[in-house]
Amino acid sequence: MKTYSIYITMLLVLVLSGCKVSKDVPAPQDGLPEAYRNAFSKDTATVADMPWNKFFTDPQLQELINRAIKGNNDLQIGIKNIEASRQLLRQSKWGQIPQFNAAVTANTSIPSQNSLNGISLNNFLNTSHIEDYNAGATLSWEADIWGKISSRKKEALATYLKTEEAKKAIQANLVSAVAQGYYNLLMLDAQLSVAKKNRDLSENTVNMVTRQFDAGQVTHLAVEQAEAQRLRAAQIVPQLEKETILQENALSLLTGAMPAEISKGGTLDTAQLHDSLPTGVPTNILSHRPDVKAQEYELNAANARVGIAKAFMYPALNITANGGVNSFKSDNWFNMPASLFGLVAGSLTQPLLQGRRLKTQYEVAKIDREKAVISFRQQVLVAVGEVSDALAEIEKLKEERTFATERVANLQRGVGNADKLFASGLATYLEVITAQSNVLQSELELAAVKRNQFSAEVRLYKALGGGWQ
Repeated sequence: MKTYSIYITMLLVLVLSGCKVSKDVPAPQDGLPEAYRNAFSKDTATVADMPWNKFFTDPQLQELINRAIKGNNDLQIGIKNIEASRQLLRQSKWGQIPQFNAAVTANTSIPSQNSLNGISLNNFLNTSHIEDYNAGATLSWEADIWGKISSRKKEALATYLKTEEAKKAIQANLVSAVAQGYYNLLMLDAQLSVAKKNRDLSENTVNMVTRQFDAGQVTHLAVEQAEAQRLRAAQIVPQLEKETILQENALSLLTGAMPAEISKGGTLDTAQLHDSLPTGVPTNILSHRPDVKAQEYELNAANARVGIAKAFMYPALNITANGGVNSFKSDNWFNMPASLFGLVAGSLTQPLLQGRRLKTQYEVAKIDREKAVISFRQQVLVAVGEVSDALAEIEKLKEERTFATERVANLQRGVGNADKLFASGLATYLEVITAQSNVLQSELELAAVKRNQFSAEVRLYKALGGGWQ
């Protein structure tokens, strides 16, 4: 009968070990639109599938991004976090393996000679002390009845996968930051060229006005106004040179290197925009965006933590065994089988009064899971919104560039005509200065619009989930 009871108990343990004490909440899949607002097409293909070295074709930019991926310190920290999570995941896989410990002890006890123990030792063993030598091993195992250990494994796996996605997110942000910084450098180079050209043009105007002043054709006010316009154009040059140095230093920092000059592969005018930027469908974001995937894994971890907290409220079955050799004398410590001893025990522990601690932990774990669901939904909303924003920018910047290009062309013709009319006395110096000021501002704005177009493409690529491949 005793043997049957043991078998029944073991069978019950095996059956209960498959029980789950909590039901997982899946990641919400509802609420996504069929297509992005301002989408170019409804094709399922997406530019996010392109590796970054295919999306960015400028060799200098590719080399800069490659250096950043290898040397960026934030990315290296992300890699170390993955290594730490991998170790924790590996440890969690040993959760159902019994714990095994070995120990060797030797001690001597000397009781008081006036105590009962001291008198007994002297009378029966003819000694004033007692020795004890022990060498043994202890094995303990907790049956995973309610899925507590498997939930810990699940949590460790979700945490590991989350750190993987965090690393991908860091790389995607890094690629985007490097690309936008590079295009900003190209814009600064273009604006610097415009500023130097207008500075030289303003110097010619000052010389022309000075000659007319010497000839008595204009007043000294005209000379002062022309000189002020020259100084305004000249002031922009060091400002842009400063911005260039700061941008180069920022890019160097992203690559994990000391501040240095950054090589460019071309100019803002020679850089090519993409002919086609397929966006796919919004559901692609769930698998392409690292931050969305990270939130999904966080929800998985939250599910596991709810299971762990719930399992702590149920009985725990522990089985322990220890054995070895024990003796009162060292010379017969390892005499076999006389010195052998062994013990097997099982315990079933049910928490009763814990000051509501276990219940509170369980309720808090459920609240944290609800927060994870909300965070997942919010991250999806943010991702879809970022794509829509980038699409709107790309579409409207095309129109803006068309108008800006026409405006620059008109103002450049106006500067040439103003110089000719001023030389022939048919235009005032104020008209010349105004024309030069307008063309300077419009050319600087056109360079910024071109840069914004490249930045919008980079933002779309990142928003769709590209850059980590």
